[in-house]
Amino acid sequence: MSSAHAPVSNPFKQPKAVWAVAFACVISFMGIGLVDPILPALSSKLHATPSQVSLLFTSYLVVTAVAMLVTGWVSSRIGAKRTLIAGLVLIVVFSALAGLSGSIGGIVGFRAGWGLGNALFIATSLAVIVASSSGGFAGAIILYETALGVGIAIGPLLGGELGGISWRGPFFGVAVLMAIALAATVTLVRPTPRPARRTGVLDPIRALRHRGLLTMGLTALCYNWGFFTVLGFAPFPMGLDAHRLGYVFTGWGLLVALFSVFGAPRLQARFGIAKTLYANLVLFSADILVIALFTDNTTVLVCCVIVAGVFIGVNNTVTTQAVMTIAPVERPVASAAYGFIRFIGGGLAPFAAGKLAEGVNVHAPFYVGAASVLLGVVVLATAHRQLGEAERVQAAELAAAAPAAARREELQEEALAEDLGSAT
Repeated sequence: MSSAHAPVSNPFKQPKAVWAVAFACVISFMGIGLVDPILPALSSKLHATPSQVSLLFTSYLVVTAVAMLVTGWVSSRIGAKRTLIAGLVLIVVFSALAGLSGSIGGIVGFRAGWGLGNALFIATSLAVIVASSSGGFAGAIILYETALGVGIAIGPLLGGELGGISWRGPFFGVAVLMAIALAATVTLVRPTPRPARRTGVLDPIRALRHRGLLTMGLTALCYNWGFFTVLGFAPFPMGLDAHRLGYVFTGWGLLVALFSVFGAPRLQARFGIAKTLYANLVLFSADILVIALFTDNTTVLVCCVIVAGVFIGVNNTVTTQAVMTIAPVERPVASAAYGFIRFIGGGLAPFAAGKLAEGVNVHAPFYVGAASVLLGVVVLATAHRQLGEAERVQAAELAAAAPAAARREELQEEALAEDLGSAT
């Protein structure tokens, strides 16, 4: 069966444990966009430059990237559930401390601790969802990316409302919501067996010797440079208050969610992995280029930022599936290696954007972001053969999973019919 005609499994038929982790993922990803509406307010209230404020993203994502290298080592020794809990506890503690801080340096430091918890949680949550999912591998990835999109969509809306009260509000909001996610994880997620082989600290680095995984990681680094230039710097030239910034990035996040769940699977089924990614990256680069050309026009800037959600949603789902398929290593190791490279790009981009704006002009960060995403297309093309192999593997997995999924649906329908019969 070719990938062009492969069926898409239902990602929403999942056990309670998967839904519990997905719920925690929603709240975790809310933390990415929650601070977006308050970036200009932080700059004003704490007398910080845009590049200093952008360090909130840099410290968070760079620490997340480096910590990704040890997530497998930790998880293979204490188990996935305990690793999830440890990550959630760290996020609760450091987000609350960020809210209590009175300086930009303190917030940046606490965001670094937040990033450590984020790494433990993100890498492990993806592995748990994939391992526990009953909707197939592709369905598990779609569910994970749905959680990402919903979290990113709700985060700015809540951040804008809380930020309208105080810039401290979003940080305390994350602490409360992650405490709820922690309670859900403790009560609903069952302990998973530890892997037969313990993961070494250097395993993710060794995994990057595989050309396909390294190429996908470098492509993601280029793409995330553009992504986080838009996410981390675009709020400054918009000139909007916290409420309106929240609405803008909520619209952006909704498109991320919709195209992660509905757009990406259909585009991949129609055109395949390679063509979908090539076209999507080119269009995303063009969107950032329009932002660069019309940075001073608030209407164009807002519209292009919202539209960027389409390309980000498609890219996140298709790329994550490709990475987890293309890597000839265990999926947790592949996730850690891939996360290490891509979050480095995401972490450095907002800080570099602030410096470029201060040293050149407000358009420069977006020109660099557009060029970076276009460079990602060139890098991706060097792994065209591996992408084709990933398509064949995914098609085979879907074909193998289809009979089992159909049988589960038959059993569910039979059980429902029996219940109705006994009720009458």
